[in-house]
Amino acid sequence: MKTAALYIRVSTDEQAEKGFSQRHQEEVLRKYCELKGILIFRTYFEDHSAKTFKRPVWNRLLVDLRKNKRQADLVLFTKWDRFSRNTGDAYSMINVLRRFGVDPQAIEQPLDLSVPENKMMLAFYLAAPEVENDRRSLNIFNGIRRAKKEGRWPAAAPVGYANYIDDRGRKSIKPKEPHAAIMRWAFEEVRRRKFNLSQIFTEASSRGLSCKRNNFFNILHNPIYCGKVLVPKHQDEEEYLAEGQHEALISEALYYEVQDILNGNKKGTTFASDEQFPLRGFLQCPKCTRILTASASKGRKDYYYYYHCSNACGTRFKADEVNTEFTRELKNYNPKTNFKDFYFEMIRKAFKEKATGVQDGRKLVMGQIQELYNKINNARELTLSGDFDTSDFKQVKLTCEKQITALEAQLPEINLATRNIDETLSVAISKLYQAHNEYKMYNTTKKRMVIGAFYPDKLMYDGTQHRTARPNEIILNISLINKKLRAKKNWTKDEFSSLSSSVVSAGIEPATQGFSVLCSTD
Repeated sequence: MKTAALYIRVSTDEQAEKGFSQRHQEEVLRKYCELKGILIFRTYFEDHSAKTFKRPVWNRLLVDLRKNKRQADLVLFTKWDRFSRNTGDAYSMINVLRRFGVDPQAIEQPLDLSVPENKMMLAFYLAAPEVENDRRSLNIFNGIRRAKKEGRWPAAAPVGYANYIDDRGRKSIKPKEPHAAIMRWAFEEVRRRKFNLSQIFTEASSRGLSCKRNNFFNILHNPIYCGKVLVPKHQDEEEYLAEGQHEALISEALYYEVQDILNGNKKGTTFASDEQFPLRGFLQCPKCTRILTASASKGRKDYYYYYHCSNACGTRFKADEVNTEFTRELKNYNPKTNFKDFYFEMIRKAFKEKATGVQDGRKLVMGQIQELYNKINNARELTLSGDFDTSDFKQVKLTCEKQITALEAQLPEINLATRNIDETLSVAISKLYQAHNEYKMYNTTKKRMVIGAFYPDKLMYDGTQHRTARPNEIILNISLINKKLRAKKNWTKDEFSSLSSSVVSAGIEPATQGFSVLCSTD
């Protein structure tokens, strides 16, 4: 006597419109088993799409079949579209079930798959629902595209609008207050260029705009606000803007001016306050360790600029004072004139010493990584054979993957042993001289690149001076060399040979990364 697992699957639209209820399918399958004298192993109820086999209940069914080999001979369902709506995936899954000694069967579309000719009918049964899905998706796509060409917005209303149905029963959008007024204000503020986008978003939120920060930045690019609907490129049709049927919140002139500002195509588009805040994002609050933000406060005659904390700790510093103190901080690492070759030779020597024997270390690490992958593969084979529980396999896999990630993190530094750093180091030291001499003349973008290259960790300003866990290693070691030079006026190259043991002691990788940024500040 054969034993069967009953698989019952529905989706919301089919259950409501076609009557494929779970209770109906279960009744039909149980009656079939009763008539054929088939024992029921277990019954599985699924409510996921059949486009793929990434379904929780189906995966549980496979686990049960794997654990209970020879206890089920069949997997029964009413029709083949209950099993799958993807022909390629269906054939693969049939092969998986056969390896378990299980035969899938649709009781309303029975097929003896041992007969080769029946595979043609199986292909038809499987392809029909897949074609139906593809046709439905294509109809939806064409419907959305047609609506956009007609100037209608076929999705959820963007911020500042609300969905509604007109007198003819067609869906459209209309302005929704007060959000529409806030969006008009936001576009005007971008055009004024008095504040940056983060400050405009913060003010818009305080006025009642319900929107995430990233979404706010994206919707400023949406032409829907100037009465246009974007029709994306498709096949031979190029992207274009259709005249919308909705009311515009702003003029086309304002929209395109804002786009020029956002895209950086308009001369002088840098927000005025940004020039005052080169350290934005690099400073930690000395009280709560949050990253300090920055903003401008309007006085009676002018704007005043501050770095401040968004937390309740109330930390606040004048931007001018912080920026000036940071410039003084840079002088602590100022390279000495005419010592370029000496810096180069010392750091290069330290790097070469550090790289000695690294290739053996790389082989060792790669061997450890391969052992962990082999361990995962062995655990997978044991799980498939039923000797290993699924939860145990997941635990082994998770543990091994953590160890692999930690080992792989060592490879970039190890790989440095095969690099020729002469050219990179020479350019980096040259840029270091240039950065110290010209920092005050740099624009905000270049200043931020220099700050990020000099200080891989966050800075902390306590009201009098800047503090950081560590600067870039090369800068730190140049400072060490400077101290040795100050301590001895008459020096020789041999007297500095001991420096190579301390120079780059923290590792060359962060320094190389930092100076690759400096090398691109032109």
